[in-house]
Amino acid sequence: MNRESAESAESAESAENAQSLVLGDVEIIRVVEWQGPFGPARGIVPEAGPEVWKDNEEWLAPDYWAPESDSAVMALQSWVLRSGGRTILVDTGVGDGRERPHSPQFHRRRDDFLGRLERAGVRPEDVDVVVNTHLHADHVGWNTRAGEGDGEWVPAFPNAEYLVPAADDFHYGPANGYGNGLREEDRLVYEDSVAPVHRAGQVRLWDGEHRVDGNLTLESAPGHTPGSAVLRLASGGDRAVFVGDLVHSPVQLLEPSCASCFCLDPGRAAASRRRILERAADERELVVPAHFGGAGAVEVRREGEGFGLVRWAAYGTG
Repeated sequence: MNRESAESAESAESAENAQSLVLGDVEIIRVVEWQGPFGPARGIVPEAGPEVWKDNEEWLAPDYWAPESDSAVMALQSWVLRSGGRTILVDTGVGDGRERPHSPQFHRRRDDFLGRLERAGVRPEDVDVVVNTHLHADHVGWNTRAGEGDGEWVPAFPNAEYLVPAADDFHYGPANGYGNGLREEDRLVYEDSVAPVHRAGQVRLWDGEHRVDGNLTLESAPGHTPGSAVLRLASGGDRAVFVGDLVHSPVQLLEPSCASCFCLDPGRAAASRRRILERAADERELVVPAHFGGAGAVEVRREGEGFGLVRWAAYGTG
């Protein structure tokens, strides 16, 4: 990280409380469910040595690293895109009242996420499309809400088409036998957050590439999960790529070969990460990871074997 990159990173502070930005004809609204220290830094990104964190402490702290506890700081968040007259919700967080015994941060969590959406001007019935970049617990939880029956889950967005990667749906769903090497939590997640949307007839499975509208395209980027995807935005001269969990921490921009502890296929995830980041650098796409705090999005450039930070997202007042 050179001096210019470190100085540009300081602009994250000014965007901390911002709500939205506009790229071309697309408005982007950020909805944060939670943000804070999530776990040991080198537990989250095991292959990134202590020197990577320490050498970049000036800009990693406090939004991405808490040096005093050596914890990775992460956000649980969703992105609302207003594009082509429609409202698209990218990932849906953890959800309320879920049985997640293997994830204490998520277990039986309560949060006013739908209220946050409404305060951002989005009612559940207004959402036209839900994009699940992959089917991990913290990306599908608000796909559903509690119904009127005991233990019943129903789609939280009654008018939405849910775009789900086919490879993930197979891997985590009943077609793969649930117990075929999957964790019990994976079965719980599918049953309370994905299966009810299938039963309602609101799921569209896709593979490879899927055009959402004239501004937005889904593209497979496997490795983190079998069907992990990115959402590319191209409108006018503006570009962005919502990369889901392709990147958990900014240290993976500096050292893209380093996978997170959550990746099912670390080698394939690293290949997808490098491919997507190289294109983002070459085409000046704003990189929007699922779990970055601070400004939440960053423009990158190639630097040696990794990537340097050019500038953080500049939001309006929202």
